Order: sequence, then C-alpha cells, then structure tokens
Amino acid sequence: MIGRLNHVAIAVPDLEAAAARYRDVLGARVGAPQPEPEHGVTVVFIELPNTKLELLHPLGEDSPIKGFLEKNPAGGIHHICFEVEDILAARDRLVAQGARVLGSGEPKIGAHGKPVLFLHPKDFNGTLIELEEV
Repeated sequence: MIGRLNHVAIAVPDLEAAAARYRDVLGARVGAPQPEPEHGVTVVFIELPNTKLELLHPLGEDSPIKGFLEKNPAGGIHHICFEVEDILAARDRLVAQGARVLGSGEPKIGAHGKPVLFLHPKDFNGTLIELEEV
C-alpha cells in the first residue's frame, strides 16, 4: 500500500539557522520558506537525491509544532511521510485494520499541493506517519 518515502520532517526552533546549516555545512539544495497556515507551520524543503527533508517551524500560537518544540527545545524528527496512490482507499483500509487517522479523517492539502492525512503515532511505534497522495 505505501509507496516511496516522500520526506522526513524535522521540527526546528530556528528555521533560518537550520536551513543555513543544511545549505552551508552539508551543501544541500535548500528551498525557500513556505508558510502553511492550514497546518500551522512554515516549511523549508531540502532536496536530496532520493527523498526530501522538511524543516518545520511553528506558524501562529496554535501550531502543533509549538508543543513539540516545548518538549524538545533543540528540535527533532517530527514525522515521516509515505506516498500512496489513493489516499481515500489507503485511509479506509487503515481504519478497517484499526489504525487511527488524526483530525476529521478527511484529507487536507499539504505543502506539495497534494492531499495528506496523518496517522496516530501510538499505532506506529511512536512515529507520526503522514500519507501523501501522488
């Protein structure tokens, strides 16, 4: 059901400093900051030959990343994203198998302009999973 790894998301306390570190120290190709108000984050994508990293920073007081950074002030891995061909079919199959979809269960448009859903970390060994339709 899941396809390729789309990205690994890392919450960061300072988006500009984190982006500069990946660009200047590791020589990575770093995109421009993208505000994603519906998700409460600003993101920066780092392009790698086989996948991407997504740097996440809180956008607004209700950001889900704000609480994560309060518990992890230095930042850290927030979630991993897998591609799926049909997000609604994937959701229905997962729910039938007992997995919990976060929020309303309806896909939202993610940072790549494609439908996304998040799965409860307690169902996947403490890892928040994002599914993105390709």
